[in-house]
Amino acid sequence: MRGRIHSIETLGALDGPGLRTVVFFQGCPLRCKYCHNPDSWDFAGGVEMDSEAIMAKLRRSRPYYGDLGGVTFSGGEPCAQPGFLGELVELCKREGIHTALDTSGGCWSAQIEDIAQACDLILLDIKAGTKQQFEWLTDHDSFHNLLHWLDFLRKTNHSAWIRQVVGIGLNDTEEDKQNLMRLLDGIQPEKIEFLPYHDKGRGKWQALGLDYVADQFFKVK
Repeated sequence: MRGRIHSIETLGALDGPGLRTVVFFQGCPLRCKYCHNPDSWDFAGGVEMDSEAIMAKLRRSRPYYGDLGGVTFSGGEPCAQPGFLGELVELCKREGIHTALDTSGGCWSAQIEDIAQACDLILLDIKAGTKQQFEWLTDHDSFHNLLHWLDFLRKTNHSAWIRQVVGIGLNDTEEDKQNLMRLLDGIQPEKIEFLPYHDKGRGKWQALGLDYVADQFFKVK
């Protein structure tokens, strides 16, 4: 099967345990105001690759994975290409390669649930703790899909890391913290990571002819 890929990073150390190959899928339905990869939004962008070409890259990196490492599927939003993602996850499972899925939670379906179950680790990025804040931040009506992801983790106790970008003027109040904790009620993630907001994606926005709208709302600490 063929799909669209934004880029592939080798020896990644921030997207799951150990050293990892990070496969960034092209295309994302969300339009987060602080996105540092707006060049990954367009579903017609990136490059078309077939699953075997990607697997060849993963096999070459296997000596670096050790006992902890593996591949992380990120984006963009990998779940926006579920058929392609599912095939890659299955091929990795056949070869004993640890798989992590890094998702915004903005897509959900029965097919995606099967893929999530097949992955060894879920990295779930919670954009906001309420429907109103989520839709304002992402310009997309998909908070209900995030709730499906949280229900999945609650039901299965699947291995997961929870992540959230935190910034001044974004979600740094006590109320914001309580909203997040309510969403996570009944879930036992392996870890929760709070990632500081940064504006390092500004140059990409400008290169695409876009106004870096985050300046209107958030501050870099």
